[in-house]
Amino acid sequence: MTEAATPVLEVDGLVKHFPLRSGLFGRARDHVRAVDGVSFAIAKGEVLGLVGESGSGKTTVGRTVLRLDTPTAGAIRFLGQDITTLSRRQLRPIRRKMQLVFQDPFASLNPRMRVDRIVGAPLMIHEPGMKAAERTQRVEDALAMVGLPRNSGERFPHEFSGGQRQRIGIARALMLRPELLVADEPVSALDVSIQAQVVKLLLDVRARLGLTLLFIAHDLAVVGHVSDRVAVMYLGKLVEIADTRTLFADPRHPYTEALFSAAPVPDPTLRRKRIVLTGDIPSPINPPSGCAFRTRCRYALPACADAVPPLRAVGPGHFKACIRDDLELTAWQAPEVAAA
Repeated sequence: MTEAATPVLEVDGLVKHFPLRSGLFGRARDHVRAVDGVSFAIAKGEVLGLVGESGSGKTTVGRTVLRLDTPTAGAIRFLGQDITTLSRRQLRPIRRKMQLVFQDPFASLNPRMRVDRIVGAPLMIHEPGMKAAERTQRVEDALAMVGLPRNSGERFPHEFSGGQRQRIGIARALMLRPELLVADEPVSALDVSIQAQVVKLLLDVRARLGLTLLFIAHDLAVVGHVSDRVAVMYLGKLVEIADTRTLFADPRHPYTEALFSAAPVPDPTLRRKRIVLTGDIPSPINPPSGCAFRTRCRYALPACADAVPPLRAVGPGHFKACIRDDLELTAWQAPEVAAA
């Protein structure tokens, strides 16, 4: 594989289990299977959308690929380098190339620090020898890049709106010109009118800096607008992955169809029957046997309980984890609309 073809991020069989401890000695009595065998790759400049219900393991995937959480098993390769077992000291020069945009713009900014110190913190950590005047210039440039006044650094986070605080968080993440940006539900805490502005900002920054993006969200409309490809996650596993247009026009997994049925269609002439999933997402401590989605799937067969279905190809670049190939599932919208 040539250097140009090397993905920015490769994840192979990623597993992250959290122990449940109890007793006098804190022994692990069980495990929460937050991520259970996830594999994908993201090419340079690509946006991969990761979508699923709350509790499906999306955020844990994002934190683990950044090595904020230590993987239980599997492999993580960043720019061709295996970072799965690197120590904190070994990870330090790599961290400047991979950054995170947090979900909550209120909790992710220190209320006691001025914005210039918040945005400039990555420079103080990774480039401590930089002169103060140069650091100030870099901070002002970053604030201007995300659409904030250059003098915003003189103020505190509480003086900004939610959308402006998220822009500050994005500016901080961009300070070191990273190769990979993980955006964990970056617009879910914002008003709908502000969400569109932040999404546009992320797309503009991606085009300007050539960023590679892992975009984690539960809003299919946002994911479809932002992403080149979409991966659908359920109870710690990927159940379907395809390029955005193909997935929206031709979903092949029942869970993807159910997610689409719950999302609004931007066309008042289209009508769809809502698919209501029975019950809550099963516990990741004791997931169902076989296909984890079978307990809520209206197409389930007895054979679905026999074995975990592998993620297999059903078309060019299109993979699903379902044993049924006889289903005709409803798209998010008509194919001609999706292709427009």
